[in-house]
Amino acid sequence: MAEDRQLLTDIRLVLRHSELRPVYEVDIDRRRVATSPGLLMDMGVVSGRDNLSQAIILRLLTPRGELSALGHPEYGSRLHELIGERNTDTKRSLIKLYILESLQMEPRIEKVVEITVEPAEGKRDRVNVLLRVKPVGKTGTVTIGPFILELEQ
Repeated sequence: MAEDRQLLTDIRLVLRHSELRPVYEVDIDRRRVATSPGLLMDMGVVSGRDNLSQAIILRLLTPRGELSALGHPEYGSRLHELIGERNTDTKRSLIKLYILESLQMEPRIEKVVEITVEPAEGKRDRVNVLLRVKPVGKTGTVTIGPFILELEQ
């Protein structure tokens, strides 16, 4: 959307695997070109609200300080510090706090409207997270999730 231009455009990433730690790769758009029998491949792009959603997920998955050498010491979150911890009310409150702390650094977010962190049904080592944020200068919200965080390895 043209009105979401301030939410930027970036390459689209897809989850490759997540056994020990999530690993993403650049998504490839495969298209047939009418004038040639071959296949044209190009990097996928994501724009506007979808780009904001992707940026939030990547920010939450990146340990804070990991990009210090690149000049971004505050980028990321502290969620990785909770891996191996028990799934208790206190830890779920810490998850909310760490998410709020991380999203506070995202300049494209005006307000965090909702954060829901609940135990995953039947899985004591997982929590379901749902986020709703209001982008700067927009009336609607962007919903991210629900997605799963695993606390114990």
